[in-house]
Amino acid sequence: MPLGRLLIAAGLVLVAAGLLVTYAPFKLGRLPGDIYLHGKSSSFYFPVTTCILLSVLLSLVMWLLRK
Repeated sequence: MPLGRLLIAAGLVLVAAGLLVTYAPFKLGRLPGDIYLHGKSSSFYFPVTTCILLSVLLSLVMWLLRK
């Protein structure tokens, strides 16, 4: 794939991701399965489910671009 087409595809994916994050009825980062621990003076947050979801979506996009 020529560099120009790759950059256009990457730009479209970023625009779609931006629109999804801005206007989606759900917020990424607070999905069931994300780990959030809150103590008296500290907190720990690890978005397990969010990472898995983004990985699957990026894999699907890359697979579609290669096809």
